[in-house]
Amino acid sequence: MDRIFSDRISDVPRSFIREILKVALEPSMISFAGGLPNRDFFPQAGLIAATAKVFDRKGRDIFQYSNSEGDLELRETIAARYRKRGLDIQADRILITSGSQQGLDLLGKTLLNEGDGMVIEEPGYLGAIQAFSIFRPRFFSVSVSPDGMAVDGFAEAMRQTPKLVYTVPNFQNPSGITYSNSNRKAIADVLKKSNAFLIEDDPYGELRFRGEAQTSFYELAPDNTILLGSFSKIVVPGFRIGWLVAPAHIQEKLVIAKQATDLHTCQFTQNIILQYLQDNDLDDHIATIINAYRSQCQAMLDAIDKHFPDDVTCTRPEGGMFLWAELKNGTSALDLFDEAVKQGVVFVPGDPFYLDRTGSNSMRLSFSTLDESTITEGIEKLAQAINQLHNR
Repeated sequence: MDRIFSDRISDVPRSFIREILKVALEPSMISFAGGLPNRDFFPQAGLIAATAKVFDRKGRDIFQYSNSEGDLELRETIAARYRKRGLDIQADRILITSGSQQGLDLLGKTLLNEGDGMVIEEPGYLGAIQAFSIFRPRFFSVSVSPDGMAVDGFAEAMRQTPKLVYTVPNFQNPSGITYSNSNRKAIADVLKKSNAFLIEDDPYGELRFRGEAQTSFYELAPDNTILLGSFSKIVVPGFRIGWLVAPAHIQEKLVIAKQATDLHTCQFTQNIILQYLQDNDLDDHIATIINAYRSQCQAMLDAIDKHFPDDVTCTRPEGGMFLWAELKNGTSALDLFDEAVKQGVVFVPGDPFYLDRTGSNSMRLSFSTLDESTITEGIEKLAQAINQLHNR
């Protein structure tokens, strides 16, 4: 039966997170597992009003096919937001995608042949591991620390002449760390000596709740950087509106890949997002999300400090939606997961975020969807599960 499947799909791992979310659907379960934005901050009223305006302005035309590059007015709006951050990006360099995840797929289709080298963070975003595994590259994993990607490890990997480098430099998924400016400059200095492209995936960058914004790789190495952005974490994920910024000669091929994939991103949702942005102050909306995530993250850190054993370490993110904890004394996060489910709490063990699935003592904890009291309760239960394993 396996002979009916392509060789490339056999190399792609299942999304362990998606499997965990089935357990998390139990109403009594406290879930730190999903990488989900908080539904309480989806701007429902503003989007309903925007939808009505779109129908008034465009009528049935909104249901028609559209161009592959994406709505020009929306791309101009995204370009204007980049200019506010000091990045001079023109609208014609922006390709609207069906979420950032499609951007990863298009980059793989356009730039990777089987066996081409690709550098990826470790631990790294599972969705990127899945997306690029389809194209069967040679992965070179480089560890990340609270400061960013290990520069020596990156320099060593670059000696293998990879085509692509994948990073989430702001509030990284899964670790929550942010690359420092000094780390980014050191990475960029190595990158600029190569023909490789660094993918700067930045879905969380506007969700900073402490510290200062760091310099974009696009500013440090513009000829070697491809940007990915998304409205999923700052407006709504269900519309699947993301974008990609690439040099002109690559963008041309990406548009062809986009045409071959889905013709164009849904113009109905593009126009609703655009109308919403025109009628509302997005920065005010983001500030509301940031204030909530700041409190939720702090509640999780306070509970961890109070209830976890002293030998459990964790990252202390400056923004985003996650933190990363590491267990000591040989404790397996997979064993802890089974024990935690009995206590009524779930998280994502670290294994899926490693190419060789060896993150056995680590776990990702998401604080974005729960209120402070529920976070505290969940951490207490997780601490009980850790102690149960230690006592064995």
